[in-house]
Amino acid sequence: MDMQAYLLALALILGVGVVAWAVSVMIRNVAFVDSLWSLFFLIAAVVFAVQAAPLSARGLLVTLLVAIWALRLSIYITARNWGEPEDYRYQKIRENNEPGFAVKSLYIVFGLQGVLAWFIAMPLIPAIMNPGGIGLLESVAAALWLVGFVFEAGGDYQLASFKRDESNKGRVLNNGLWRYTRHPNYFGDFCIWWAFYLFALAAGGWWTILSPLLMSFLLLKVSGVAMLEKTITNRRPDYAEYIRRTNAFFPGFPKSATAAWQEKTL
Repeated sequence: MDMQAYLLALALILGVGVVAWAVSVMIRNVAFVDSLWSLFFLIAAVVFAVQAAPLSARGLLVTLLVAIWALRLSIYITARNWGEPEDYRYQKIRENNEPGFAVKSLYIVFGLQGVLAWFIAMPLIPAIMNPGGIGLLESVAAALWLVGFVFEAGGDYQLASFKRDESNKGRVLNNGLWRYTRHPNYFGDFCIWWAFYLFALAAGGWWTILSPLLMSFLLLKVSGVAMLEKTITNRRPDYAEYIRRTNAFFPGFPKSATAAWQEKTL
C-alpha cells in the first residue's frame, strides 16, 4: 500500500472537514456534512490518481466511477437540503452534546465522518494505483457498480419526485424501486462499495475487505436503515404495513397481505 498517498488523502480530507466545521459554527447547522461525505471519497480518489499517473485502464475507470458517484450524490443531497433547517438527526446529536457542541462537532461530526470515509476509501488505493487493464473481474465489478448506481440514483429520483407532490404528504412511497426494497438508495450504495472492492481484488487488494464490510455495517445497523426506521413509523402510520410487505434491504417481490399477516403471527 502506498502509505504516503493514503496519509496525504487523510490530511486533505481533514483539512476540508475543518473548513466545513468552521462554516457550520457560523451558520449553526452541521447537516451539510452529508453533502461532503461522498466528496471525501473523491478527494481520496484524486490523490491516488495523481500519485499513480499515468493511470492504467483500470485506474482511469475506477477514478471516473468514483467521480460520477460522488458528484451525483453530493449534488442531490445539497439540492434536497438547501434552505431546510438542520436535519433532525443532527438536532438530536446537538441536544445530546450541549453545552459546547460547536467545538465538539469538529470531531464527533466532521472529524468522525472524515476518518470513516478515509478508511472506507482503502480499496481505491490498489484499484487506482496498481497497474492493470479491464479483465473479467473488472467487468463484473463495473456491472455491479452500474446496478448499484441505478438503485441509488433511481431511488433518490423517485423519492424526490414523490415528495414534490403535496398530495403525498404523510404517505409512503411503495412503487418503482421502492416496491422491492424499503431502501433502494442504501442497497445501491452497498453494491457500489462492493464493486469498488472487486476492482481492488482484481488489483491484488484482497486485504481491503474491511472497507466494504464496514460500509455494509454502517448502512444496515448504524446510519442507514436502522436510524431511519427508528422514528419513521411515528411520522408515517402506513409504514408499518409497508414493513410487513416489503424487504428491508435486499430487493425482492412484495409479500401478499396474507403472507405478511402469517409472517407477523408466527
